[in-house]
Amino acid sequence: MAAFEARLSAAMTKLLSRLLLFVALALPTAAAAQRADAVYIEDRLNQLQQAISILTGQVEQLQYRNQQLQQQLEKMQADYEFRLEQVEKGGGRPAGAPAARPNTAAAPAAPPPAAAAAAQGAADQIYNDAFKKLQEGDYAGAERGFKTFVQRFPQHTLAGNAQYWLGETYYARRDYQNAATAFAEGYKTYKASPKGPDNLLKLGITLANLGRKADSCAIFARFAQDYPRATDLQKRRIEQERQKNGCG
Repeated sequence: MAAFEARLSAAMTKLLSRLLLFVALALPTAAAAQRADAVYIEDRLNQLQQAISILTGQVEQLQYRNQQLQQQLEKMQADYEFRLEQVEKGGGRPAGAPAARPNTAAAPAAPPPAAAAAAQGAADQIYNDAFKKLQEGDYAGAERGFKTFVQRFPQHTLAGNAQYWLGETYYARRDYQNAATAFAEGYKTYKASPKGPDNLLKLGITLANLGRKADSCAIFARFAQDYPRATDLQKRRIEQERQKNGCG
């Protein structure tokens, strides 16, 4: 467990270093472009935001794996304690007496069947492969992967994340119509998921890119109501987008 936490900390430090490097490389270019092309600046900022989103997704993956490991550790500990309890109960029996039969009613829940474990492994593999393609810029491949994931595993812990990243595969290719549909579906179906606020935020941004300013402003206005516990970063981004689009 300690070794995994050390790897998690190292991985997050590496991700932060990559983000700082990206910012250091992007900002001078954007500053130079400011004198010539405002559209270019907007494009560079969008690229930076996309990179930040992907780095955030990498952290979410590491946190998910850490959670899985903790659950496995808890199951192993419960199994060990149950077995130890049975040994202690049987150790004090009189000589020649038959061993006490374990109380199966008190036993911890049985591990999932092989089919369920295989399905879990398949889900993780599909998600990880799709996210890797997203990192590599293979947006069409990532789209297929995330689409397959939400279709096959709609109740999975990462289903809300997969729906959000599906929207990002469209957004990165400026396919704003499909992106808006994907983000809207993510907000509707996985509203309470960790990616619920991001789906709503990106839906508003995408609608603005489609020229639907009034709809985007309406989305931004309901954000505080639906997600009062959103992060400060998300709240600042909402305010920035409201100002950018002239929302009242």
